[in-house]
Amino acid sequence: MNKSKSSPDWSSRHCVPCEGGIDRISADDASQYLTELPDWSLENDGNQITRKLNTGDFQTAIRHFNAIAELAEAEQHHPDLHLTGYRHLRIVLTTHAIGGLSENDFVMAARINQVVS
Repeated sequence: MNKSKSSPDWSSRHCVPCEGGIDRISADDASQYLTELPDWSLENDGNQITRKLNTGDFQTAIRHFNAIAELAEAEQHHPDLHLTGYRHLRIVLTTHAIGGLSENDFVMAARINQVVS
């Protein structure tokens, strides 16, 4: 990615079907993209992005979990969701078909930010 260009407006986009055959986003590009998504972290050698939420209570955690699940179905891009300690939600995004990050992961991260705000 050219550093002089600004990152795309991820939240206005939608996921596109991916069955493989596309290049993974490099860790350097992913780090640049994450400047627009500061609640998210790059993990697993640059192959996934994660966000951790302490929702305060179980009901809020479940509301967020369900809202993310509904969004994931609509976008056909599904994160791994982990609910622990009754109120801690960890969201993991990667594009399984390519074994790393694609633009869909950043689109989903931005859209998830909207539903958990």
